[in-house]
Amino acid sequence: MQTTTLSFANLHNHGELFANLLRARRQSFIIQNRWDLPEALGMEFDQYDTPASRWVAVHEFGRVLAGIRLTPTTARCGIYTYMIRDAQLGLLDSIPSDLLYDDAPVAENIWESSRVFVAHDTPQRVRRLVHGHLISEMTKSARDLGATRVLGLIPASWPRWSKRLGLDTSAAGRVMEIDGINNQVVSIDLSGKLH
Repeated sequence: MQTTTLSFANLHNHGELFANLLRARRQSFIIQNRWDLPEALGMEFDQYDTPASRWVAVHEFGRVLAGIRLTPTTARCGIYTYMIRDAQLGLLDSIPSDLLYDDAPVAENIWESSRVFVAHDTPQRVRRLVHGHLISEMTKSARDLGATRVLGLIPASWPRWSKRLGLDTSAAGRVMEIDGINNQVVSIDLSGKLH
């Protein structure tokens, strides 16, 4: 099992991994979750998949087991910035605008985590390991990018696993139902891990 952080600067070094990540996202979000998202050539993508973002993949023999997208809160592409902020600004119909307790931050040291998934066919016996690799690589990559905090809109069950993974996590918004799942914006403090 490997973990790789992809960027537009290194995609060429990893063959089909980026395309396989987008295919796995399609399977997870469009097929399994039945979300109405853009797709082409069997891949899911959106307006936040730009050269400003990074993508973490847990993979084995070309098969993507899990993934996360990291986007700087300073990103801009047309009218869009990053998903949580754009939802707060009312630009996204599928996410309530009152998802945060405070104004969405825009700072060099804060990144957003989005499109988090573990592939549905990842065997149950290795899911915990896969999740651990995914979160470990996400925090390492975010720190390498200068982040001291990561915001993510994730299932509200996060308190069960965040401590187990050694994350300093706190609620940054209310619990809300999106597509039948309780979700919440959380803030992951990485400042204690920057040594």
